[in-house]
Amino acid sequence: MSSEVRFTDFKSDKQPTWCPGCGDFGTMNGMMKALAETGNSPDDTFVVAGIGCSGKIGTFMHSYAIHGVHGRALPVGTGVKLANPDLEVMVAGGDGDGYSIGVGHFIHAVRRNVDMSYVVMDNRIYGLTKGQASPTSREDFETSTTPEGPQQPPVNPLALALSAGATFIAQSFSTDAQRHAEIVQKAIEHDGFGFVNVFSPCVTFNDVDTYDYFRDSIVDLADEGHDPHDYEAAKEKILDAGKEYQGVIYQDEDSVPYSELHGIEGNMSEIPDGAPEDAMDLVREFY
Repeated sequence: MSSEVRFTDFKSDKQPTWCPGCGDFGTMNGMMKALAETGNSPDDTFVVAGIGCSGKIGTFMHSYAIHGVHGRALPVGTGVKLANPDLEVMVAGGDGDGYSIGVGHFIHAVRRNVDMSYVVMDNRIYGLTKGQASPTSREDFETSTTPEGPQQPPVNPLALALSAGATFIAQSFSTDAQRHAEIVQKAIEHDGFGFVNVFSPCVTFNDVDTYDYFRDSIVDLADEGHDPHDYEAAKEKILDAGKEYQGVIYQDEDSVPYSELHGIEGNMSEIPDGAPEDAMDLVREFY
């Protein structure tokens, strides 16, 4: 850990407005601890979020941040990282934001393998809009809009990531503070797109996927002797719908991030004064 940075340096003076007991508190604390442990500071960190309960996380953290549009956090994060590779970019979202309206961006962010991390607070419900079924809700989960359940299988975000060519796939539990922070740290340290799906219980609208449920159900891959570099073993775990796994499920040791693959270097956000040479000729050509 950097001797100059503490995780409390990432706390802003704005108090979170989440419901008391929300899993997002633990998720955010783990993100801040992981950033500090990797030697990052608020001055070189950029947090991007979309819409949902997770959307204001950039307000609750002390760093550069943007509260963006629903489902569009990943393309913004991609642009930030490619414009300034020196920044540590962390994108935060929820299961609705990332796996519904944002699922197209999720797939393409995974396959581009830009060197940033994506932390999804998966509470298996739409919390901010008062308790509708989300893409990861159980097939029989009863809500005001699905009184008989969604009647369709939940999205498996880990499988989506693997099929899109992910180089780092992990899962954590927000209240398991040490393990959660360790897993997010590994995602940050990974050379490429580090994806972490976090079990982050909603205490207000989801009385099924609760803290007690996850405590009783989670299987930690650290205790299973799982090799995250074994693609077939990772696929087996990801497709095992009967288990709730925690840990790094898959990591490609040969991952080459987008910027290195395409020779992107330097801070492109530093724009020199004046228009580029021959800019007006280009404008006239198209207009």
